[in-house]
Amino acid sequence: MSDDTPLDRVSSVSGSSSGVMPTIVYVLYLVAAVTGVPYLIGLIVAYVSRDGADEVAATHYQYQIRTFWLGLLYLVVGVLTTPIGIGFVICFFTWVWAIVRSFKGLVWYHEGVEVPNPKTLLW
Repeated sequence: MSDDTPLDRVSSVSGSSSGVMPTIVYVLYLVAAVTGVPYLIGLIVAYVSRDGADEVAATHYQYQIRTFWLGLLYLVVGVLTTPIGIGFVICFFTWVWAIVRSFKGLVWYHEGVEVPNPKTLLW
């Protein structure tokens, strides 16, 4: 049994070879939920940083990359279905979905744990 406190785990994650890059990507995604701009920057950072990342960070990068591409797919479906009315609901769901995924990922990373299922389509 380990006596690590949550603060110790955050310090150990931040001091890993992956550093704070997953945190930066999650923050960029959360800012993008309001402004829309830094999503692409976050995707690029995740792609560049995933090579050589430790096991924990690697699952977070995979989760972040999938968040971007799935979010883009859901958004395109939402925009295409806007003329029939359901698109607004899909776009709103996509927005909430991206925020929840980013917050959950941020919490998992700062707890020092891997994403339980980085290939999931939902949360």
